Amino acid sequence: MQVNNKHHRLTKIGLVGSGLILGLMLSLTYSAVAEKMVKPQLPLDDLRAFAEVFGKIKTDYVEPVEDKKLISEAISGMLTGLDPHSTYMDPDAFKDMQVATQGEFGGLGIEVGMEDGLVKVISPIEDSPAYAAGLKSGDLIVKLDDTPVKGLTLNDAVKRMRGKPDTKIILTVIRKTETKPLKFTLTRAIIKSKSVKYKLTEPGYAYVRVTQFQERTGEDLAKAIKTMHTENKGAFKGLVLDLRNDPGGLLNGAVGVSAAFLPKGELVVYTEGRAPDSKMQLTATPENYVRGGAANDYIRDLPADIKTVPMVVLINSGSASASEIVAGALQDHKRAAVLGTQSFGKGSVQTIMPMNNGAAIKLTTARYFTPKGRSIQAKGIVPDYLVEDGTDQSGAIHEADLSRHLSNPKDAEANKPADSATHNDAAKAKLNEKKYAEPSAPIEPASKDDIQFTQAMNLLKGLPVVQSTPAVKAETPKTE
Repeated sequence: MQVNNKHHRLTKIGLVGSGLILGLMLSLTYSAVAEKMVKPQLPLDDLRAFAEVFGKIKTDYVEPVEDKKLISEAISGMLTGLDPHSTYMDPDAFKDMQVATQGEFGGLGIEVGMEDGLVKVISPIEDSPAYAAGLKSGDLIVKLDDTPVKGLTLNDAVKRMRGKPDTKIILTVIRKTETKPLKFTLTRAIIKSKSVKYKLTEPGYAYVRVTQFQERTGEDLAKAIKTMHTENKGAFKGLVLDLRNDPGGLLNGAVGVSAAFLPKGELVVYTEGRAPDSKMQLTATPENYVRGGAANDYIRDLPADIKTVPMVVLINSGSASASEIVAGALQDHKRAAVLGTQSFGKGSVQTIMPMNNGAAIKLTTARYFTPKGRSIQAKGIVPDYLVEDGTDQSGAIHEADLSRHLSNPKDAEANKPADSATHNDAAKAKLNEKKYAEPSAPIEPASKDDIQFTQAMNLLKGLPVVQSTPAVKAETPKTE
C-alpha cells in the first residue's frame, strides 16, 4: 500500500512522550507494515546463540516458563536496548495507549520512563492524583506498595500503578533535593484529561495552558481563544501560552497549535530518518493538522489579531516532545518570547506499528528539527529568558540524563552519556534511610505564587523581567 499524501504520512508518524501514558493513535494496516519491512541478511550465528539460550532456559531454569513469556520478554529487551522511547506494547498496553489519546484513561495520571531499573517521572498530568499528591519531574519511584521496582519492566510497573478507581497505592520516591525518601499515598481514578485550560487573567491579557497534545487539542485551543476574545470584547494586549510539564502527545496537535499563531504556510517542524516516509516538512496548513483539510480548518475563523498579539511561551524541564515543537517553532519565527527553564530535550519521532497478535511496537524512526534546523534532541529548547520557578531545580530530569539516549546530530555537548553510576549510588544511599519526608504541594499555575507567570506578564507589559541568571534577550514580538 503506497502512502501518497501528507495527511496519511502524518497519521502514521507521531511524537510520543517518554512513557506509556501518552502516544500516537495510528491506523496502519498489516499489509502496510509488511510492505515497510526489509529483508536483511539474518545473523545466523547470533540466532543460533539465541536459540541455545532459549533452550537452556526451557530445560534448566528453576521454574517452568511459557514460550510466550520468553518471546515477549526477548522482544521487549530488543527494543528497550535501543533508546529510552522504543518499546514493546502487549495488547493491553496498546489498547491503553489508544484510549489515552482520546483524553480519558484509568490510573494515577503520570508520564513515566525507565532509568537504571527504576521508574522515572517525566511529568505528572495536571488534575490527576499524581499531580495533586505533589509528584515532580525527575522523581525516581523505587517501590510500588511493598514491591521494589528494581527488576520490573516498565510495562509491569505501569500495570501495577493502574487498577480499579478509588483503590489506593503507596509510591516510595527518591528526589534529588531531599535527603530522605518520600512516600505518596495515591487514590487511583479515571483520568479525564482536559488538555486546554484558559482564562483572562486581567482585562486584555489571555492565559492558555496546554497540558498535553490530544486529538482535539488544536480545536479546543481555537474555541478557548474565541471565548476569551468575546469576553474581552476585543483584541488582546498579550497572551501567555503555558507548556510547562506538558509531556507531548500527537504531532498534528502541535502543528495545529503552532498554526493558530503563525502565518499560513510557515514551516513548523521537519523530520529526518532512514525510511522515505519519515522525511516530512510540516507547515501551518490545514492538511497538516486536521482531518479533511481546509474544509474542517478550526483556525480559519480565529480573530485576525491572534496572529500578531505579543506572546510569551512558558516551558520547563517537564516540557517535552510536541510541546518543544511548538516552543521551537514560535521561537524560531520570532513570534513569541520563550521564558522559563530548559525543556526536556526529546527530539525524536516514534512510529507505532501494530503487530498481528494485537500488540504493537513503538519504534524511534526519525529526529525532528525546528524551522531553523535546530535539533533539540538531548538538549531541549533554551529559553530566551531564564526564570526558575522558585524551587530547587537540581532534581530536574532531561533527555540527556537517560541512558542510551539518541544523539544530537548538531550538538556534541548534548551527546555526553548519563552518569548512571552516580544515579545508582544516590539511589542506594537514599534507600537506606528509614524515615520518609513529607512531599510538597504543587504551585497553582497563573497564580500570584507562580513566579514564571508573573515574569511573563511583566515582559508583556514592558516591565523589567527578573531572570535567574543572565540570558540572551529575545526580540519582543511586534504587533504591526
